Amino acid sequence: MSKPVVAITRPKDRAKKACEIVEKLGGSAVLAPTLDLKPVNTDSLKELVARKDELDWIIFTSPTTIVSLNRFYPEFIKTLDCKLAVIGNKTGKLAEKNGLKVDLMPEDFTAEGLIEEFEKQKITGKTIGIPRTASARAVLPEGLKELGNEVILAEAYKSLFPMDEKAVRNLIEKINAKEIDAITFTSPLTVKNFFKIAEKDLAELINENLLTVCIGPITAKALDEHNVTYIYPDTYTVPDMMELLFKTWREDNE
Repeated sequence: MSKPVVAITRPKDRAKKACEIVEKLGGSAVLAPTLDLKPVNTDSLKELVARKDELDWIIFTSPTTIVSLNRFYPEFIKTLDCKLAVIGNKTGKLAEKNGLKVDLMPEDFTAEGLIEEFEKQKITGKTIGIPRTASARAVLPEGLKELGNEVILAEAYKSLFPMDEKAVRNLIEKINAKEIDAITFTSPLTVKNFFKIAEKDLAELINENLLTVCIGPITAKALDEHNVTYIYPDTYTVPDMMELLFKTWREDNE
C-alpha cells in the first residue's frame, strides 16, 4: 500500500506536531498553512493584565494565548492567583509547563463544552478573563455572561490571512493534479481561508478524490457551508484526528 499524502492547513507554528504524526503513521505531509497567528499587545490585553488581581478565573483557549502573555508580560503567568480553565490538552500541557495548575478542562474541547462545565459547577458571580483572538466566536463570553459572570475579553493575538499564499496555491494545484490523498482542517478559519484562496468551488473535486478530516463539529460546520464531506474524531485533538484519518484511509484502500 502506498503512503498517503496528507495536507496540513493549520498555522505553521502549530503544524510541526501534526506533520510528525503523519510521518509516524506512515504518511507524507504537505504543509500549507491557511491561517497565521501573530501575538499582539493590545489595549484590551493591557487592561486584563492591570486587572489581574480582580480575576476569579482565567481561561486559555489556545497555546498562542500563553505565548503572547509570556512575550509581552512575562511576570503575568508567574504571579497569577486565580483558577484556570483551558480548552484542549495542548493548551493544558503548556499551562502546566509554565507552572500553572489547571482547575478545569472540559471533556468536549469546545466553548460549548466549557460553558456546560461552568454551568454544572454553578460558577456564577465571578470575574473571568479570556485572552484570545478577536476573531473567535462569541459563544464563550456570551455563555459565561448568561451564567451571571463578568467577562474581561482581551485580544492576545491576531488570526491572519496566510502570509504564504503560494504554499496554499501549490496545494490546490496538487489537489487538481490528484496528488493529495487527504486534507485536514483544525478551525473554521482554516476552512474559510482555504476556499477564499481557491477562488472556485473545489467541493466536488475534494469529495471525489480526498478524505477530508476536521478536528471537531465547529470546524465541520464551516465545511458544511462549502458542501464538503468530512469525518471527525470523538475526541477533538490533532492526534485523534490523524489516527482516524489513517484508520479510515487504510480501510478504504484495502
